[in-house]
Amino acid sequence: MRAMILEKPGTPLRLLEKPDPIPGPGQVLVKISACGVCRTDLHVVDGDLTEPKLPIIPGHEIIGTISVLGEGVDHFKLG
Repeated sequence: MRAMILEKPGTPLRLLEKPDPIPGPGQVLVKISACGVCRTDLHVVDGDLTEPKLPIIPGHEIIGTISVLGEGVDHFKLG
């Protein structure tokens, strides 16, 4: 997977390549199609919020499709 990561407030985001995560029991993996950046994300990047958990991949407003079902998931389907 590709993601933009913040390692220190006030610094540019860095492109990160990581292996795709594997969903655990009761979890799903979502292939992200688009990710919005909200004002809270910008506050974290700019260093306006105290003590964020770093490193962080900003962006929690996403659109995507379920690509993998974890064990025991029966209330979601692929796609």
